[in-house]
Amino acid sequence: MGHGHAHHHHGPGQGHHHGHDHEGDGALPAAFDTSVPDEALNPEQRSRRSLLRRAGLLGAGLTAAGVLGRTATTPAYAATDGRRGKGFLWLAGDHHIHTQYSSDGKYRVVDQVRQGARHGMDWLVITDHGSATHAKIGVEKVNPDIKEARSAHEDTLVFQGLEWNIPGAEHGTVFVHPGSNEVSVLKQFETDYDGSVKGASDSTPANEALAVAGLAFLGEQVRRRKVKDALMLANHPARRGVDSPHEIRAWRDATDPGHRIAVGFEGAPGHQAAGLPAPLGPARARGIYDNNPSANSFPGYPPESYRTWGGFDWMTATVGGLWDSLLAEGKPWWITANSDSHQVYADTAVRGPGGDFTADGRYADPVYGGRIDITQGDYWPGQYSRTHVGADGFSYAAVMDGIRAGRIWVDHGQLLDGLDVRVTGGGRWATLGGALHVKKGTAVTLTADIALAGGPNQAGFVPGLARVDVIQGDVTGPVADPDTFTAPTARVVTSYDVNKSAGTVRLTHHLGRVDRPLYVRLRGTDGNRSAVGAMGAAVDPAGPAIDVVGDADPWLDLWFYSNPVWILPS
Repeated sequence: MGHGHAHHHHGPGQGHHHGHDHEGDGALPAAFDTSVPDEALNPEQRSRRSLLRRAGLLGAGLTAAGVLGRTATTPAYAATDGRRGKGFLWLAGDHHIHTQYSSDGKYRVVDQVRQGARHGMDWLVITDHGSATHAKIGVEKVNPDIKEARSAHEDTLVFQGLEWNIPGAEHGTVFVHPGSNEVSVLKQFETDYDGSVKGASDSTPANEALAVAGLAFLGEQVRRRKVKDALMLANHPARRGVDSPHEIRAWRDATDPGHRIAVGFEGAPGHQAAGLPAPLGPARARGIYDNNPSANSFPGYPPESYRTWGGFDWMTATVGGLWDSLLAEGKPWWITANSDSHQVYADTAVRGPGGDFTADGRYADPVYGGRIDITQGDYWPGQYSRTHVGADGFSYAAVMDGIRAGRIWVDHGQLLDGLDVRVTGGGRWATLGGALHVKKGTAVTLTADIALAGGPNQAGFVPGLARVDVIQGDVTGPVADPDTFTAPTARVVTSYDVNKSAGTVRLTHHLGRVDRPLYVRLRGTDGNRSAVGAMGAAVDPAGPAIDVVGDADPWLDLWFYSNPVWILPS
């Protein structure tokens, strides 16, 4: 395992994926480049720079290379095997965003990109709904708008994707590396493999096979170099109970392990403002998770799986639950968080008059509606949910590589400014999504450097991190039954009270002499709401509480989650 380079931090079974040429746009954005003085920045870049400073990612004396090297926080032990230890550029983003090209959307592409940039997003994926109209004309028509937004916001990477109606299941984000074939590949994918376009929504074996074939098609486009890369992330997986465990495993395993296309799911859904109580909110469920089982639902899921827990999906929020059962197999499967932004809470815009969605593939541009709309349940990209990706440069390829590698942590309400996780032992180290290979019996230590919130969030207050939990589970190998959704060994092994309100805090957890393959992941909370986890107090004494439909203010219940690091002794 190479220790110095981002492309070599592999989780189990990840293989050495081919690193793509970064497309010549790897130059740092102005906000990151400290040779550019503050006064030369526009307001958007200036606010981005102040966020980076708060996170400890910029210092007065740092050059651009220093930002990438994270010299200040990279521990000495990172330099192993004669290679310089290399930190990452942590880029915040959102992979689930709708525009006027969605049948239930409203905003222009540039509106979402401008707002995302304003709220600190470095990368965004435009994901209008797969549908007959979108497949026919929307995929093409949105592309010039995306290209315009790329030019207007050079410091924000804007991907074109779509929200796939997964045959036999829920929705998923599909996106590709920008290039001359981004439209043609997405159009063919949607035409041939979208559940809505193909009338393939029911949970049948044939429809499930069509989903796997769609992922194989994307893998083939990458292999044939039609597009440089493609990724799929399952959206709001527990919302309707139709993503069965065996389907999730089939998506994960649909393509070559060295270059997986389906790499994870939303740990927390969008639509978080929907839980704001009356009279000033929609008084619905966080994530609009207010469903019940239907004919297509997986019968094994309990009723409480249809609700969010501390704003997170039940599959992620349950220690020893479905996500842990996937990790216990020793295969990569990552979590993200995003806005699913369609119609923003407390916004004043409405759809413009005229136009015909079916004929035009889009709605007319939004106009001022004359009132603040508190019936809507969404936030702007970055306003509440953030997915932080450790990239080895500022480029589309680096973001996609970071996502595939699992160098991801997520938070709500800007609970943290920064997170650096290292697992060390035997003179080696690994970070999120990676695997530490050591001799059996090697003493292993987990270190987490946390930059606490250094300023107010988008709701106007400074959030406080109260507690961090370390969750650990054994790697027990492939499951006999692909519909398994429990992991009996996963549990909270230790918790840290954070008795500090500003600056950085370092948490150290000694795993002892490791004699079996295992993984660790982190979770943290503002301490406002908690409950004994579904598997009991011995497994999770103070996990997220189930969200009450109609009374779940998302700002009063903030959590962060990290992806796992594996420790693999031999």
